[in-house]
Amino acid sequence: MHIRVLGAGLAGCEAALYLAGRGYAVELWEQKPHKFSPAHKNADFAELVCSNSLKADRLDSASGLLKAEMKLLGSALLPVAEGCRVAAGGALAVDREAFAAGVTALVKGNPNITLRTGEAQAVGEAEPDTLVLTATGPLTEGALAQDIARLTGRGALSFYDAAAPIVTADSIDRDRVFAASRYGRGTADYLNCPFDKAGYEAFHAALAGAERAPLHDFDGEPSVYEGCMPIEVMAKRGADTMRYGPLRPVGLTDPKTGRRPWANVQLRAEDAACSMYNLVGFQTNLKFGEQQRVFRMIPGLEHAEFVRYGVMHRNTFLNSPALLGTDLSLKACPNVFFAGQITGFEGYMESATCGLLAARSMEARLSGRAFTPPPADTMCGALLRYITTPTKDFQPMGANMGLLPAPETRIRDKRQRYLAVAQRAVAAMERYLG
Repeated sequence: MHIRVLGAGLAGCEAALYLAGRGYAVELWEQKPHKFSPAHKNADFAELVCSNSLKADRLDSASGLLKAEMKLLGSALLPVAEGCRVAAGGALAVDREAFAAGVTALVKGNPNITLRTGEAQAVGEAEPDTLVLTATGPLTEGALAQDIARLTGRGALSFYDAAAPIVTADSIDRDRVFAASRYGRGTADYLNCPFDKAGYEAFHAALAGAERAPLHDFDGEPSVYEGCMPIEVMAKRGADTMRYGPLRPVGLTDPKTGRRPWANVQLRAEDAACSMYNLVGFQTNLKFGEQQRVFRMIPGLEHAEFVRYGVMHRNTFLNSPALLGTDLSLKACPNVFFAGQITGFEGYMESATCGLLAARSMEARLSGRAFTPPPADTMCGALLRYITTPTKDFQPMGANMGLLPAPETRIRDKRQRYLAVAQRAVAAMERYLG
């Protein structure tokens, strides 16, 4: 059985190094240096195209917990990152060129990895003696993107990521919101944040004047987002535009006043446990700090904790819940696996983690075993469950504590609560690997 990995980004390199370290021969394809995407400039592998920060390192943070689990899983990239660390307070930030060079040296120095340079034109699912891991990232385009679309079905591949912010459930002020669906239809599935006239006008003014994040050249013109208009663009079109759009209050009665709100923001549960809620209709390209400042003016969200900010950028990703099994293989074509940001694992370390999980899944397949996903109370297991659980509107997700079950005993202090959740996750991962 042959192993082919498409893409030498973080996910592809992590997967190739893991499998090669287990003695398997791996063929790794990378289009650079023959072709560069609009975002890539360095010919080395595992290039960090945006920030050089791999986020927080402490265990009581989601990204710190993810790193702890990656170490237990046998990450090859984390030691490289730690070896080229630069000062960044409590975060693990790296010299991006040194990091890419270090990963490239590891890959090229491994005798079990054969490099193939050039642009892959197709996944190659028709080869029954080959396991293929597609880890080509969020800028997958051209012939390969068309082949993936053919393989997964029309409409299964998204080319723009327009996501609304997500907040933790326990940071919502329940005294200021009420549960209801419009006109009382069905069950009370939404949390409603009711504005009075003065509050709405202040919110509208702040939103219309907030600072937007600059778009990359490869994101295209803002007009491509007309079908999912940024909330701040909607605000600039008039004071009442949002009130007749996603903030329409019709069909709702505020139980505190007995009247219809002047405007209303609805929150929809992001997961089955209702531990996270997204702001319905709030696709946005505001800077993250502006999102926090302005969206905390919404009644009930004054102390909101954001587990994901709204984003709007060029991003190719699968409708993973419909397409992928928990082993990260394509349901319709089991010898094809996917890993990295193309699956909906959002972020540098998340992408690398997905590569590790896919590699372990492929190793199980090669050994004739069924792949058992990590437990749901680990960050790796929670992310994998998130991208493979059916949902109406799937969007990429990064590591956050809202994905994990709350501790059995309520802990009021957030840092202590997160630490308890992280310690439980590490213990669960150790048992899983043991």
